[in-house]
Amino acid sequence: MNAVEANFDGLVGLTHNYAGLSEGNLASARNKDMIARPRDAALQGLEKMKRLAARGLPQGVLPPHERPFIPALRRIGFSGGDKAVWERAWREAPEMARRVTAASAMWAANAATVSPSPDCGDGRVHITPANLHTMAHRALESATTTRALRRIFANAERFVVHDALPAHWLLADEGAANHMRLSGEIGAGGLEIFVYGRTGEAGATRHPARQTLDASQSIARMHALSPPRIAFAAQAPAAIEAGAFHNDVVAVAHRNVLLFHEHAFADKQRLLDDIVRGAEGLFDPIFIEISEEETPLADAVASYLFNGQLVSPPGADLMTLILPEEARENPSARSAVEHLTAPNGPIGRFEFLDLRQSMRNGGGPACLRLRVELSPEELAAVTPGFFLTEGLAAQLASWIRRHYRETLAPSDLRDPAIITETRAALDELTRVLPLGSNFYEFQRDG
Repeated sequence: MNAVEANFDGLVGLTHNYAGLSEGNLASARNKDMIARPRDAALQGLEKMKRLAARGLPQGVLPPHERPFIPALRRIGFSGGDKAVWERAWREAPEMARRVTAASAMWAANAATVSPSPDCGDGRVHITPANLHTMAHRALESATTTRALRRIFANAERFVVHDALPAHWLLADEGAANHMRLSGEIGAGGLEIFVYGRTGEAGATRHPARQTLDASQSIARMHALSPPRIAFAAQAPAAIEAGAFHNDVVAVAHRNVLLFHEHAFADKQRLLDDIVRGAEGLFDPIFIEISEEETPLADAVASYLFNGQLVSPPGADLMTLILPEEARENPSARSAVEHLTAPNGPIGRFEFLDLRQSMRNGGGPACLRLRVELSPEELAAVTPGFFLTEGLAAQLASWIRRHYRETLAPSDLRDPAIITETRAALDELTRVLPLGSNFYEFQRDG
């Protein structure tokens, strides 16, 4: 058995809604206050997981977070019973109340940065949960994410799950959405690429530059990466301004292939030269650049052309690119995709998925997953019960259909009943996934 690239997708949460909380995310802002369809969103995400698992790719599941997250409101001065806290928060701090309902943990690309064992000095897989410091609603996620990752990757001989970086503006970290890796084969040593939006300054863009160089350098040190096998690259300010709030909106890497937009990086040639130097003796990199003329940056962001998943299904000679339906519907993005599968290229086919509920909040296929390269021994060391099987998929689909609301309007979030109904659902989920009876804070408090 060879090494594999496993994908761990976040289950869409029960309070999936459109609050427009994510500054710089144009889709999130554009769809603010739309009526959401949580059940459809969760089933769309589950269908994506099933599609990858059916192709023989190991597919893991990350649990949704507790939302509404009443403990966050208690920490800022709201007191009394849960119902009283919720009602008072909506009266006095409605924006904060909306933040604690965000189902944004569904985007598992922001869960953590992962370095496979061949890259790390101690030969273990290193995982650093992201602090997501830039956005208030996402900064609530790191504690639950850390707890989940430590239950999944509990074997200390094989895995290290670090604490998130300190929550400081100099160390703002967005996880794998601003991290790429290139290698010759899955399981071989590779080159890790950290993409940042700003250094110590606030940044020169109107929209927030979320990832810092200091955070990227800190993670490289924590993971004991070899300096010759690391590259640091600045995001192009134009990309951030266009709505590429994360690098994975304008670039994707898999094995030895880097697919990117012409305006993804501030100094493109320097990065490509760094990759060639870092790859020497390991692999021959393949660079596929989509020009502004072929696909304007605005179209790339709107269609999430680069937020696809490049995967290598077992037994396939060529890679598959998995994209959202929006990339099929955008003429310039569709044209670029068709050119990618020209003869003699590394990408052999492409597939489109309906992820409209996620896409309306600004997250495509790559946003929904965290990649973890695992050797056969490491794969066997993952806590059983978190990889998708036909049986688990059926259980999750049944759970979703029983507990998720069909629609969720902004006014529905005020209903205190949403607290009890989401907690009942999550309590049941901890028996479907092997999370334990004290995983969520409401379970421990109760």
